[in-house]
Amino acid sequence: MQFIIYILVYPFLWLVSILPFRLLYAFSDFIYILVYRIFGYRKKTVQANLRLVFPEKDDKEINRITKTFYHHLCDMMVEAIKSLSISEEEMKERFKFTNIELIQDIENKGRSIVLMCAHYGSWEWIFILQTYVKSQGNAIYKRIENKYFDRLVKRIRAKYNSHLITTKETIPELTRLKKQGITTINGFVSDQTPKPWKAFHWTEFMDIRVPVHTGAEMLAKKLDMSVVFFKVKRLKRGYYETTFETLADYPNDFKDYEITDKFLKLVEDQIYEAPEYYLWTHKRWKHKDKGPEDYN
Repeated sequence: MQFIIYILVYPFLWLVSILPFRLLYAFSDFIYILVYRIFGYRKKTVQANLRLVFPEKDDKEINRITKTFYHHLCDMMVEAIKSLSISEEEMKERFKFTNIELIQDIENKGRSIVLMCAHYGSWEWIFILQTYVKSQGNAIYKRIENKYFDRLVKRIRAKYNSHLITTKETIPELTRLKKQGITTINGFVSDQTPKPWKAFHWTEFMDIRVPVHTGAEMLAKKLDMSVVFFKVKRLKRGYYETTFETLADYPNDFKDYEITDKFLKLVEDQIYEAPEYYLWTHKRWKHKDKGPEDYN
């Protein structure tokens, strides 16, 4: 059944991917009508999150942010599909780095990097980073249930010498690479909520106490990797600008969870600056009324 679904869907994805950008975004506008206006995909969750985080904003502003968010969400969906066929030159034109030398300087010191980001702006095209560096690129991800689509995503990433590693494989695989003397750049999307009974750290995120992922920080300490945050700014439709900021050159010099808290503060700054580009469909604050004492 998985293969049948794949062979039925893949030709459609390929056809969408080869559309010129003008038609691609026209298709995105059509998806927006379906997702937002007709089906209202997670609309209640989005607006509940926005009202929780921005109690000072009136309904008019909440609705404006909601609509812009759904337009952007649909754009990200079609941009992900575009990854099937987009050329390296075009991706470099649309996803630029303001200070790539920061990554290159760390790399030249022979150090591996934990690259932390949030579900903000666009994270689909960050893989073009591999064309500017020498280290092996790895992205930590949750395996797709359909094995054929999982292989497809891996093949797309491999175009730029990037590799996908599941969360269960992360520690043994990165330990193996370190022992072999291979420097790596390892991407973590670290802003979503963990299972609260597995959380080691609770902190304030957008002024609300929640459990947070600490795996990126703890792995950086275990394997002595520098930690860098990347901020994505949407310039206009289909164009993004990424800026890197060092969180820790030597993570073991920091107290536990200090790096994670620094990361979350930078994510908050992004959200306050332009909230419409954050991924509001996730139930990020569903454990807001609890704490670690509730799971002991």
